[in-house]
Amino acid sequence: MLEVRGLHAWYGKSHILHGVDFRVGEGEIVSLLGRNGVGRSTTIKAIMGDVVREGSVRFKGRELVGLKSHQIAHAGLGYVPENRDIFPSLTVRENLLLGQKSGGSRAGNGKARWSMDDMFELFPRLRERADTAGGVLSGGEQQMLTICRTLMGDPDLMMIDEPTEGLAPRMVELVAELLTRIAARGVAILLVEQKLTIALRISARLYVMGHGRIVFEGTPQSLQADAQVRKEWLEV
Repeated sequence: MLEVRGLHAWYGKSHILHGVDFRVGEGEIVSLLGRNGVGRSTTIKAIMGDVVREGSVRFKGRELVGLKSHQIAHAGLGYVPENRDIFPSLTVRENLLLGQKSGGSRAGNGKARWSMDDMFELFPRLRERADTAGGVLSGGEQQMLTICRTLMGDPDLMMIDEPTEGLAPRMVELVAELLTRIAARGVAILLVEQKLTIALRISARLYVMGHGRIVFEGTPQSLQADAQVRKEWLEV
């Protein structure tokens, strides 16, 4: 579904990504791991066209490099940023409605695959808080709202940056469960995650980044078995 080849990216004159290669298949959860500053978040931003980049990013056979960010989003890519980025003065319901894209489903039947009721089913706490301003939600509730708002845009693949950062252990578990349920309904997920235990548990495959490159690709089982990779590229 998503195939990245030879991806380079820059912030001004700083060369951050140095030929990144990876892929995400339909309905997969794929995690991008690594220490802070190695280029994981930059990779997602480069895919979305938010930073200067070159190389190839093909999504469902279509080349995305050269397209603007809104064109990439309408092609079926959803992006959940690390800062959650909700509208604090709007209610939960209004935030969700803003996630909808005009034009209906890309399937051409005019009906979106995800409704507000689906969001409330995935995370019932949002139903309880439907008429509450987003700014007074807890950090975990805001994270759930951001994920669900992105899902309302009917993506085929969601890129999610550090969704469990700063959350209480119980909310971390709820986020992991939500991502698993979303993938089970056919939405692929590219996950940037600091918590190795979560990534190992819910991912089909993993990539480890170091110095702006992919330094490991494999299954959760193969990463668990490779102590050298974990020591060199992941452990503090």
